Amino acid sequence: MKREIFEENFIQLLKQNFENNSKYFNSNYQIFFEFNTLVFEINKCLILELDRAAITLTNYFLERLLKLALIYNEIGIDGIEIEKWDEVLSPAISKFDNIKLGNSIEQCKKHNLINSSEKDYLWNIIRDLIRNGFSHAESNKILSELPNERKVYKGSLYDNSEIEKVTINQKLIPEIQALLIENFAKANSQSYFDFVYNLSHNIEKRIKK
Repeated sequence: MKREIFEENFIQLLKQNFENNSKYFNSNYQIFFEFNTLVFEINKCLILELDRAAITLTNYFLERLLKLALIYNEIGIDGIEIEKWDEVLSPAISKFDNIKLGNSIEQCKKHNLINSSEKDYLWNIIRDLIRNGFSHAESNKILSELPNERKVYKGSLYDNSEIEKVTINQKLIPEIQALLIENFAKANSQSYFDFVYNLSHNIEKRIKK
């Protein structure tokens, strides 16, 4: 593919999507400074409609967010003298860095870093459908809400035989799976990122309070 085609596509998508996403470039974190570059990266994916990449990065954003929330909740947000960084940070990182998403969600709820509705959404929707589905490439989880059966039509270009209607299980055919997952990503990447982005600011306010 020629460079000119890429440039034309990028410019078109930038004009089309920048205004709707420009607000995310002003994240202004006061505790979670490291998310400034991550949010910038995910936002670029959304502007360029790289939806599967955006979802995969948002999965990382979510998991890192919940772990950092627990770490800062443990050590506080006051300044730490350089000589004491290892002493203060090491126990908290050892405690939370390797926990699984489900445990992170439960721990954040226990410490009032997330509320009940946020916890339920993370547990019932995000954890299995989106996080596990995309992180582990489990198409059956991503497509769980879709019906199994789909009507397709079979015919021939070489004779005048009648077109037949055939019922297939659309979740079992890799080519159709790929199309359905692409459609799912397009429909959900923006709202998923928006949820995690807002959650990060809500958690930051709760830690400061």
